[in-house]
Amino acid sequence: MMREPGNPGTVVRVTGPVVQAGGMTGARMYEIVRVGKDELIGEIIALEGESATIQVYEETAGMIPGEPVTGTGSSLSVALGPGLLGCIFDGIQRPLEKMFGISGDFIPKGSRVPPLDRTASWTFMPSGESSRTVTGGDVLGHVQEGPIVHKVMVPPGLAGRFTRIADEGDYTLQDDIGILETATGRVPLTMEQLWPVRVPRPITTKLEPGDPLLTGQRVIDLFFPIAVGGTAAIPGPFGSGKTVVQHQLAKWASADIVVFVGCGERGNEMADVLTEFPRLPDPRTGEPLINRMVLIANTSNMPVAAREASVYTGITIAEYYRDMGYNVALMADSTSRWAEAMREISGRLEEMPGEEGYPAYLGSRLADFYERAGKVITIGKQPATGSVSVIGAVSPPGGDFSEPVTQNTLRMVKVFWALDSELAYRRHFPAINWLNSYSLYSGAVDAWWEENENPEWRKMREELMVILQRENELEELIKLVGPEVLPETDRLVLLKAEIIRESLLMQYAFHPHDTYTGPEKLVRMVLADIRFFSLADRAVALGVTAETIREFPVKGMLARMGTVSPEDSAELFRQIDSGLRSEFSAVGVESE
Repeated sequence: MMREPGNPGTVVRVTGPVVQAGGMTGARMYEIVRVGKDELIGEIIALEGESATIQVYEETAGMIPGEPVTGTGSSLSVALGPGLLGCIFDGIQRPLEKMFGISGDFIPKGSRVPPLDRTASWTFMPSGESSRTVTGGDVLGHVQEGPIVHKVMVPPGLAGRFTRIADEGDYTLQDDIGILETATGRVPLTMEQLWPVRVPRPITTKLEPGDPLLTGQRVIDLFFPIAVGGTAAIPGPFGSGKTVVQHQLAKWASADIVVFVGCGERGNEMADVLTEFPRLPDPRTGEPLINRMVLIANTSNMPVAAREASVYTGITIAEYYRDMGYNVALMADSTSRWAEAMREISGRLEEMPGEEGYPAYLGSRLADFYERAGKVITIGKQPATGSVSVIGAVSPPGGDFSEPVTQNTLRMVKVFWALDSELAYRRHFPAINWLNSYSLYSGAVDAWWEENENPEWRKMREELMVILQRENELEELIKLVGPEVLPETDRLVLLKAEIIRESLLMQYAFHPHDTYTGPEKLVRMVLADIRFFSLADRAVALGVTAETIREFPVKGMLARMGTVSPEDSAELFRQIDSGLRSEFSAVGVESE
């Protein structure tokens, strides 16, 4: 991780966030350097002889040729340890709240503030005795960090015999909690470790997806599920609700830890995130939701080079908690802004542009990011099972899904939630288009639903999707010949699709009860709809018109199933059952 830095160099040319430096003897690729008299943080991204190309993570305005460039001997790394949860960092892991207390609204150039509070004490509980052989990933002890048990582990790559381990007590991050005797000497261990962000943390093996990452969002859990350790993309034009969907997932997804990366988003959107999450109650614990979150804020007015760093910082923190055996959900909003930063830096480097000016390595960079997701067996003598699920928002200009960032993302992810501006304009939220979206995890997670909720889950889900697809075909036909020529069975299909949209696909994020639908309630809602459809088919076969069925009061009950409180749900479903019996009985259809 660390080595002796090379000889200091000097600035030769400044082109926005890209700096050329000469005299960099001994420098290495991806080494962190201090640039200029203000000692700005930069990273070497190209080397040619003694000339280095540096991307600077801070504003370079005012820098002139001749200023010094000093190597640090280390790569871009993040500090990992107790105290991450509940913190707000910028793209290079500077603690924004702490820096605000020091310097106010603006971050001074070259600021150096430790990411984690090294003065805070944590109650360390050792696990095991000294004089034992350990390897990377083994648990030394644990501390209580907010709502979770934070496992203090041997850093990957180390192995040896403990000659001393700390007793139970309060320690800071800089206090030694053990001495490790390795083949190269004695290594003191603390509760803090550094890890380079571009290097994935090691695992034993990656597992096939199986369990669903429950989100409480009906259109997702029903039609387009994501598995634990899966990858998903949310592309959509401006105003279609990408950020709100990610906020909902951050609050309700069945993950132990949430890492939210605001990558190049507008300042007002990040301000909403930073003010809202500390106030939101965690449905799991009742405490503020931010207590089990890590927020990384890199807004659009911050230096563009830090956008790439923010994404890698977020995924590295997620992997750290994964190695403890936790399920982590990472939200990246949005990868399009990251790609735009790559395009800007690539242009300043005078690289050969690819499609729409993006660099030729756009696809490989996106792949490097999404491939770090997964459900894994961790390293160590007592391995655990943990996961990182990655959900990335994409902001295609004008909602054009054929643009390079969206297309390259689709090659990597297995879930595609296509947001539709027309649905958003009709106030249908979440505006996920059920005809353009897909999930490659549906078959894998169906087994969980059939085992835990209803053995007919796959059949019911497919029945509902067939109705929606048939509705689309009928709408095309109506445009050609008008609705008058439709037979009564097709008119009933349109009514069924309307009920599916109103009762299952539309969900109000700001409604206290409709904001979340658990698995048990979702199954009951689907069963109620399907029972209505079955009785309606029999009624139409007896000569009852679809328009008559539309007027049944029970249809209104179906539309408001999601908005009823958990305490009143049982009564509502009882009323629906009674209504189905009485209203269809009145037209000659007896319920089973």
